[in-house]
Amino acid sequence: MNTSCRVSKLTKSDKLLFSSIMSLAFARDPLFLHAFGDPELDRKSRSRAAAFVSFMYDKSFLLNEDIWGYFENEILLGTFIVEKPGISKLKRFKGAFLLIGRLLPLLFQLPVKTLGFLNSYMEITRSAAPSSPHHYLIMIGVNPEVQGRGIGAAMLLHLLQVVHADNKSHGIALDTENKGNVNLYQRWGFALRHEENINDLTVYCMFYQK
Repeated sequence: MNTSCRVSKLTKSDKLLFSSIMSLAFARDPLFLHAFGDPELDRKSRSRAAAFVSFMYDKSFLLNEDIWGYFENEILLGTFIVEKPGISKLKRFKGAFLLIGRLLPLLFQLPVKTLGFLNSYMEITRSAAPSSPHHYLIMIGVNPEVQGRGIGAAMLLHLLQVVHADNKSHGIALDTENKGNVNLYQRWGFALRHEENINDLTVYCMFYQK
């Protein structure tokens, strides 16, 4: 049987598929457990995580970030969001203004403590990244049912190819809270730049120098 695989950009109509995959992929992620609670112990945890993932999808379109997906026989199995350099200040301002309307509902879906933690996380991790123009890998996830088949590697390889073709970018920054991922990314050429602690959560800030 022939298998057709491709990595291509998602559209706004792919939001439900994206949200489903990311919610499953990050269900036991240290950051999600810390921010939204354990779904096995807290019945509101899943709805909080789903609200955040949905917000991240909308935010990416408003701020001109790229959302890519890995398709096998036209079925979405993995996806990632990446912030790219070179976006004009005007576009960022317009996107940020429109984002306010999307942010307001989130204020009623997440506790104030969670919002404060996520804001601190963003400020600290972004400050740990290099000052030179670069891509920033915001999220990457694979449907747990097909993990171990090289889908994550295929998406990461695609991102590396995109970055190397972009003269404005000096590399890729990313953050992970899973210590086991540090060795994985190091094998791809990423270096550990900083190890931060945010509310007892250890965050590993890494960078791939092009």
